[in-house]
Amino acid sequence: MGLESLRIEESLSALQPLRIQRITHVEDVRLFRDLLQKYHYLGYRGPVGENLKYLVYDRKERLLECLLYGAAAWRVADRDQFIGWDETARTQGLSRIANNTRFLILPGVRVPHLASHLLAMVSRRISADWQESYTHPILLLETFVEQQHFTGTCYKAANWLCVGQTTGRTRNHKSGTPMAPVKSVWLYPLHRYSRKRLLGAVTVRDGQVA
Repeated sequence: MGLESLRIEESLSALQPLRIQRITHVEDVRLFRDLLQKYHYLGYRGPVGENLKYLVYDRKERLLECLLYGAAAWRVADRDQFIGWDETARTQGLSRIANNTRFLILPGVRVPHLASHLLAMVSRRISADWQESYTHPILLLETFVEQQHFTGTCYKAANWLCVGQTTGRTRNHKSGTPMAPVKSVWLYPLHRYSRKRLLGAVTVRDGQVA
């Protein structure tokens, strides 16, 4: 049965335990790419820089979801204000933020609370996964939700914080008429000291904030 015709309309509890698979094999990378290219409204050209890719399966090994986390946006006024960054701190701290750039629940999957549940599951493991892959932890997650398409309900349910919105201007377009869709800015601190660490106030050892 193809993914287009697969229908999963069950309770979240009926699907558990869920299995989150971090993608490391070429075959899974190809599957991940094909799914996002076909089903995500933004498509997929491949990540830039450090990134982690996940596939999510239910207890029957049915594929439910794809998630991609990549490099943080270079400059976001409301995010930077939330953290308290100046230019120097921002440049030094960007590598400790991961951007949830793609989040796809496959067609036919209609499971209440699945999206927020999976966001929470990934948030509990992503820093350790990043440490394993890139030898440094992640302290903060970010994402940008196009306001004309979505409201960010699943991020709110997963306790992410909406801290503002983008200007609609890209890194290479700083004045005049906005060229990109305005997006709401959502953040998820992975530790109670995340903001202090991003300001350089505390240290991190072996993926743990000290």
